[in-house]
Amino acid sequence: MRIGSPKEIKNHEYRVGLTPESVRELTARGHEVWIETRAGAGIDATDAQYVDAGAKIVDGPDPIFAECEMVVKVKEPQAVERAKLREDQILYTYLHLAPDPDQTRDLVASGVTAIAYETVTGPRNQLPLLKPMSQVAGRMSVQAGASALEKAHGGRGVLLGGVPGVMPGKVAIIGGGVVGFNAAQMAVGLGADVTILDRDPEVLEKVGTFFEARASTRFSNRANLHDAVCQADLVIGAVLIPGAAAPKLVTREMLGDMQKGAVLVDVAIDQGGCFETSKPTTHAEPTYVVDDIVHYCVANMPGAVARTSTYALNNVTLPHALRIADLGWREALRSDPHLAEGLNVHKGTVTYEAVANELGYEYRTVADILG
Repeated sequence: MRIGSPKEIKNHEYRVGLTPESVRELTARGHEVWIETRAGAGIDATDAQYVDAGAKIVDGPDPIFAECEMVVKVKEPQAVERAKLREDQILYTYLHLAPDPDQTRDLVASGVTAIAYETVTGPRNQLPLLKPMSQVAGRMSVQAGASALEKAHGGRGVLLGGVPGVMPGKVAIIGGGVVGFNAAQMAVGLGADVTILDRDPEVLEKVGTFFEARASTRFSNRANLHDAVCQADLVIGAVLIPGAAAPKLVTREMLGDMQKGAVLVDVAIDQGGCFETSKPTTHAEPTYVVDDIVHYCVANMPGAVARTSTYALNNVTLPHALRIADLGWREALRSDPHLAEGLNVHKGTVTYEAVANELGYEYRTVADILG
């Protein structure tokens, strides 16, 4: 199979779909890999390293979209890229379609077969291709929030860890999954006063046992959520409903009860955000202020630590890329029901139920597609 990886063009996105090491694995199996020139510059991977791994370097993205059977990316294709996609081509990347009707419409119109990292499953309903980026984003959320809390950046002027004689900052983390757990690790490590909210008793038990007295847990009902958010200096939104838009848990009205200069970090922004006042931002302009509350809603947070993120991502995406390349997408999905969960769009139809329901498309099952 001919596989291509173009340079990412989203604002301040430095990751790349394939590392030189991943290219070597693909070419060793007899596949042809095309890499856009300087696509790996953000992770310090040179064109020469890709050539040594067996890749062909091409000038610009057009040859990849025109001639490669599978396109491997990191972020969802931008409008100019979607216009280049074609029927009988495989797109393998993060998509996050539920809050993005424009992208969904374009993918449906293109006829492409789109496999989304974020909906590929694993044992015990895990999301293994989403997990490493959730780990990165969770840890980064505390760094970003700590910076936004500085007075020069519009925040309250609070140091999360405090100092002797001064209380530490309060951090409320909504969601105790992978993002929330990793955010809590960082916040606890800084010495902050941390509260984790979740609706799943098993999750609360897990995080409570792990953190013991270093963090508090609360069941996430309306009263507890309002109380925790309004006391917090930093609120981290870490809620995920696989494939669907995130629920709006913090309302505009609640902002009026929060402390002036408090910070909201919405890690769920890829899925539409879990704060009512959230809107996607970029690394170039990461924050904005609503009702005296600082919002940080960067939609590709892990892109800022591109080398760590790219290698962590390739560790989990490469095995499926090899399966697709070796067997073809149909047989790969037939032989692996977890990978089959990643199929979101195929030849003008939506094949992921949560996306179809959210955006009003007719839903066609993967089983039907595979015959």
